[in-house]
Amino acid sequence: MKLSLLLGLVGASLVNADVPAFRGSPFKLKESISAPSTGWVKGSAAQLDTVLTFQIGLSRPRFGELEQNLMEISDPSHARYGVHLSKDDVLELMAPQSDTQEVVAEWLALYGLNETSVSYSSAKDAMTLSAPVRVAESMFNTSFYVYSHADSGDSLVRTTQYSLPEVLDDHIALVQPLVMLASLGQVAKPTPSSAGGPTPLTPTQDVNSTAVDPSCNYQITPDCLRQLYNIGNYTPSANGGSAIAVSEFENEWANFTDYDTFLAENVPSAAAGSNFSIVSVTGGVNNQSEPGGEASLDVQYAFGLTRPLPATFYTVGGSPYSSNWTFSTGLLDLADFLLNQTDLPPVISTSYGEDETTVTSAQANRICQGFAALGARGMSVLFSSGDYGVGYPSGSPVAFTVHFPASCPYVTSVGMTTGIHEVAGNIDNEVSSGGGFSTIFPRPSYQDEQVSDYLTYLGDQYSGLYNSSGRGYPDVSAQGINFLVEIYGYKSNETGTSASVPTFAGVIALLNDARSNAGKSTLGFLNPWLYSSGYSALNDITEGTNPGAGTNGFNATKGWDPLTGLGTPDFAKLQALVLA
Repeated sequence: MKLSLLLGLVGASLVNADVPAFRGSPFKLKESISAPSTGWVKGSAAQLDTVLTFQIGLSRPRFGELEQNLMEISDPSHARYGVHLSKDDVLELMAPQSDTQEVVAEWLALYGLNETSVSYSSAKDAMTLSAPVRVAESMFNTSFYVYSHADSGDSLVRTTQYSLPEVLDDHIALVQPLVMLASLGQVAKPTPSSAGGPTPLTPTQDVNSTAVDPSCNYQITPDCLRQLYNIGNYTPSANGGSAIAVSEFENEWANFTDYDTFLAENVPSAAAGSNFSIVSVTGGVNNQSEPGGEASLDVQYAFGLTRPLPATFYTVGGSPYSSNWTFSTGLLDLADFLLNQTDLPPVISTSYGEDETTVTSAQANRICQGFAALGARGMSVLFSSGDYGVGYPSGSPVAFTVHFPASCPYVTSVGMTTGIHEVAGNIDNEVSSGGGFSTIFPRPSYQDEQVSDYLTYLGDQYSGLYNSSGRGYPDVSAQGINFLVEIYGYKSNETGTSASVPTFAGVIALLNDARSNAGKSTLGFLNPWLYSSGYSALNDITEGTNPGAGTNGFNATKGWDPLTGLGTPDFAKLQALVLA
């Protein structure tokens, strides 16, 4: 809905004056950063009449209960395994405490903002509203400035800290986007390996294999993935209960004609005229005249591998060049939209991410909680692990880069491999499988044993460059180099974990189909199962590195590692495991 401000109710003296703290409560610092994101430069003070749109995230006092439910229903050894929660159950567990809306509304009224100025999220746990800078500075006891991006020239109005009346501390978790953290130009996209045709890989091992066509060592097609991952001729049921979805951001669109052409040439069993459903989130569109490499890759592999399962393309509105949009707000919009749906696709693939340093701890936790809620609903949420190893190129060792939301403990993060005899994905040390350890989220109990084993193997190498107590990622991996894609009538090779995640998501969708046909629930949140028993049906990847940040990066080794996770899928083995 379009928001309106009823500022006329407020006298100019109230708007411009130093408004007394709410209910006599002193201001308390809520969020603060030491410096803006790399590439952004602080400029002049923001004009007082500039209107800011922001979201107030209300506290979720029962999230601990939701997390406990999630872990129980995702643990194969628990009696509640697979008994996913309903929409109403989840929204109840995500709701703020009973008096929060009233208390916050009282505070907003001091600034002339009433119910007609606000839109609420589906769980009533977030409020979106607008206010001019002069009002926002009083509300948050801060000053706003114009920040410019050195390369693009784009500008945003932000601050480096904000405060709230202390009495609101238990009611409001965060307000965003206010602090100057932004990832313009850093959201992951696939890398074109060659615009015109196959780019030969340098085989790292002997390619003598009777099971996989040797051409798959140079270019990946759906048939290659079926051979590599032991899918064979498994064909799911269109009406069996399984389904798959992908989500797209930043004006990435998929063309139906390209999809048809791709299927005709690479998935001949697909019926002519096969299509996918388009669902708009916050005004997202799917412009057929401007298809993108990311969207084309996602739909052609996630949906091509799983035909004829129902397939949904979520297009999330919002431009990275808008002063009121960030990738974080896009993720929040997507999670909120999905949580408000009665029926959800059991698996969703998202090939986007950003540096963990571009979100505050409060923002990261807020987003991650939304994915936990989707997991409790029975959705498998998969994200790519990034394409720059442990960090961007650097002359000397620096702190390792962490990829978010791959670092969220409630999503399944997918790394990258390459070659018939799979090794960790790496092209000339320029594109390699992202992986590492979160600086925000502690290591979850479900992965403690495997990650601890790797840290013992690693010893003191890279000590101080990563957080050894953080959540380790990726969880799994799949092929990610030289994927044949059809884009606006031309063939292209695309590379990156952007290819790996729709591939692994496709395998999960097929497993959901097998379980559904056997009268079982869908897999839902995957990680507790993967780390307890699922890894026994994965191909352990033991070779390769993910260089970056002035180092050679981590090594792949036996068991879990922070570049290929637990390994790549073996569908036949996984199918036997999930049906046992």
